[in-house]
Amino acid sequence: MARAGITAERLTGAAADLADEIGFDNVTVSGLARRFGVADASLYSHVRNLRELRTRVAVRAARDFADVLAPAVAGRSGRAALAAFADAYRGFALAHPGRYAATNLQLPPEVVADSPGHLQLIEYTAAMLRGFPLAEPDRTDAVRLLRSTFHGFVAIEAANGFGHPREVATSWRRAIGALGHLLEHWPGADETEGTRP
Repeated sequence: MARAGITAERLTGAAADLADEIGFDNVTVSGLARRFGVADASLYSHVRNLRELRTRVAVRAARDFADVLAPAVAGRSGRAALAAFADAYRGFALAHPGRYAATNLQLPPEVVADSPGHLQLIEYTAAMLRGFPLAEPDRTDAVRLLRSTFHGFVAIEAANGFGHPREVATSWRRAIGALGHLLEHWPGADETEGTRP
């Protein structure tokens, strides 16, 4: 591919595509340069280093993820919103493993504050939870539970780690149903005091 027309935005998109193909952690400036058919040095006028490239991909991936989640929460509440949100989350993570991994990159707070995609992810998560009787700090605890459950499930599924013949999609639906029940009947602090390690 010719050098002409390379921009930071094109590099970011190509890096995100490459991440989906070979894994986010395996993306390098050299690998991206080979994709564009140029020398590594040609890219450094558009991105300072690998760290900046990874940050750009994370910001782009958050926007892509938010675009998938937006229609999932629109016009839904309660368990319907949870199920649609969860299905969109799982679908994105499995279809775009590199982009999904990028959304888990720890970024400086100022980068997150200036990233529309990250802000929308927070907004859509809050919108999904509005139909459940949760106030802080329970809402934060619920978000952590949902995120860890979704992430753990799709990580095992992507690695073909579910060896039992039961259909994975059925287990997913049952898990989301159980989470919906829990969110509707969230335990009070007095019910969890004895669970501290």
